[in-house]
Amino acid sequence: MSLRSLLLAPIILAACGPSRTPATPSAGVRIVEPAEGATVTLPFTIRLEATGVRVVPADGQRTPGQGHHHLFFDVAPTPGESVIPKANEIVHLGSGATEFKVESLAPGPHRIIAVMANGAHIPLADVASDTVNVTVTP
Repeated sequence: MSLRSLLLAPIILAACGPSRTPATPSAGVRIVEPAEGATVTLPFTIRLEATGVRVVPADGQRTPGQGHHHLFFDVAPTPGESVIPKANEIVHLGSGATEFKVESLAPGPHRIIAVMANGAHIPLADVASDTVNVTVTP
């Protein structure tokens, strides 16, 4: 094998190998505030951030790549393809809001889970949720 063949081999192999597209960031929702383990007093504000998905008002549609926030207080998120129900411990931010002011919550420890759902209130399976644990003081 000649020196020229050895030098060209990596270039030829790279050209023949599988094509790769740049990785896109994973979609997810994040509770920006309050921080994990925070001690809060009422009222306090939950601030949310979404990446890889567009936050829009609920419109009853299942449009890929967009949805709105839901907050679950001390309950497990709705599984799979189930519609997120209306319940006292679940907040639907159907207006497309990215903040929610908590005005009523019993003193003590609480778990808050943020979930992104489509316009029909079905959780987006390809969007990661986020959880924080807080303690409410009187």
